[in-house]
Amino acid sequence: MARSYSVYDVFTDRKLAGNPLAIIFDGDDLSDDAMQAIAREMNLSETVFVRPSANPAYTAKLRIFTPGRELPFAGHPTVGAAIALAEEAHGRDMTLDLVSVLEENVGPVRCAVRLRRGEASFAEFDLPKKSQQISMPLDKLGIANALSLKVTEIGFENHVPSIWSAGVPFLLVPVHDVGAATRLEFDPQLWEKTVPFVDGSLASAYVYCRAGMNHSAQFHARMFASDIGITEDPATGAAVAALSGAIHHFDRLPDGHHPITVEQGVEMGRPSFIHLHVDVDAGTISNARIGGQAVRIATGTLDL
Repeated sequence: MARSYSVYDVFTDRKLAGNPLAIIFDGDDLSDDAMQAIAREMNLSETVFVRPSANPAYTAKLRIFTPGRELPFAGHPTVGAAIALAEEAHGRDMTLDLVSVLEENVGPVRCAVRLRRGEASFAEFDLPKKSQQISMPLDKLGIANALSLKVTEIGFENHVPSIWSAGVPFLLVPVHDVGAATRLEFDPQLWEKTVPFVDGSLASAYVYCRAGMNHSAQFHARMFASDIGITEDPATGAAVAALSGAIHHFDRLPDGHHPITVEQGVEMGRPSFIHLHVDVDAGTISNARIGGQAVRIATGTLDL
C-alpha cells in the first residue's frame, strides 16, 4: 500500500534548519510495531502518524514516535502536523487563520494555525498539561561530570537542576552561560549512571542558560536523549513546555503576560526558535502556549 508522507523543518522559517519531522498521513491501519519500525527507518527525532479521530470535533489523532519509543506528547510534531494538515486541506498559497484540535495520547491539544501567502506557516498550541515539578534527589557533581563541565558551571542566579514535566519529564540543567552550553560534551553512560528514572524512563537532559546567540532569544538550550535514539535534538517543544514551570518558579514571574523565545540547535547547525508565552495570574500560571513556524522540504510515498 502506498502511504503519502511529508517532511517539514519545524521551529524555523527556512529550509534545512530547525527540527525535521516526518508526517505519515495514512497511518490508521498500522500496528504499533510497524509505526516504530517506520520511525527507525526515518531516523528523525520524531515521526508522527496521522489517523482519523473518533471525535468528529477533532481534526485528527496523532501517534508520535522517536526512533526508540512512542511519546504521549511532543512539541515539534504538534506544530509541524498542525501546519501540514492545514496546508493539505487549504493549500500552501493561502492567507488564513484557523483553529484545530489534535488528539494525542496526552489528551486533546488545541492549535491555532496561521497560513500566509509567501511566508512560512505558523502554529501555536495550548499546553495540554501545565508544567509540574517532580521532586527527586539529584547529584549535581554527577550531572556536571556527565556534561564534562565544572560543578561551578552548573546553575545560574536562582536556577538549579530540577525535573519538570508538562506531559514528558525532563531533567532541566541550568548552566552558567552560552559558553558552557556550547562547550559541554554529553556522556550518555555517565548520564545513565547519575540521573533518575521518571515514569519508567530515563530523564532526558535539557541544558539551558540565560540569553542566546541570537539577540531575540531570552534562553539558549540543548537537549540530549540517547536512550530513545536522539543523540541531540535541534528543537524540543515538550522540553520548553516543561521549562515554562521552571522559569516561573525560579524567576518568580509577576502577574501578566510573558513572551519568551528559546533558541536551540545552534551547535548542530540547525538553529531553531521556539516561542513560549506564559500568562501568570494570582502568582500561578493560568495558561501557557508554544508556537513556531515550519516549512515543507519533501513529499513522497512509502510503499508499505
